Amino acid sequence: MLTTRLPSRVEPYKLAARSERLEGLMALADFARLAEEVGPQSGDLRVSLDFAIDAQGRRVIRGRLEADLQLPCRRCLTPMAQHVESEFLLGMVTSDDLAAELPSTHEPVLVENEQLNLLTVVEDELILSLPQVVYHEEADCEVSRDQLTSGEDAAASREPAASPFDVLKHLKGKS
Repeated sequence: MLTTRLPSRVEPYKLAARSERLEGLMALADFARLAEEVGPQSGDLRVSLDFAIDAQGRRVIRGRLEADLQLPCRRCLTPMAQHVESEFLLGMVTSDDLAAELPSTHEPVLVENEQLNLLTVVEDELILSLPQVVYHEEADCEVSRDQLTSGEDAAASREPAASPFDVLKHLKGKS
């Protein structure tokens, strides 16, 4: 069981030169942008990061993250448990020009002053790995299929729609 807390900042070039591996936990409560997106979270995110230099001389980070989140159901907005996992490959760059040179298999991560804000990088990857849509099973959801349509809309859909050309018929008849 992991108990090590990962630092919020690291020196990635040094870690890559030594082919280091960082493995540990990050508190989900520390991720402000995630909370804005899906609501406040509790618990920990399990993170594994392998820093290396690949065969082409690029400094890369191979990462894996895993968390149990409470995501809102898109029907009833009640939080529901959702397991989220992601594997990613990041290429360390110091400018946008270098980012453009990375192959499509790598996502660029900007390293400024030889420091990398690990909290931001991991939060970005977690947000990108969120499922597009989360729903309870229909039997478990607080909102039934009947509640998803309003009475007025349902009645209006049964009546045939008025033709937009009816106005022209009346005008033609008057002249």
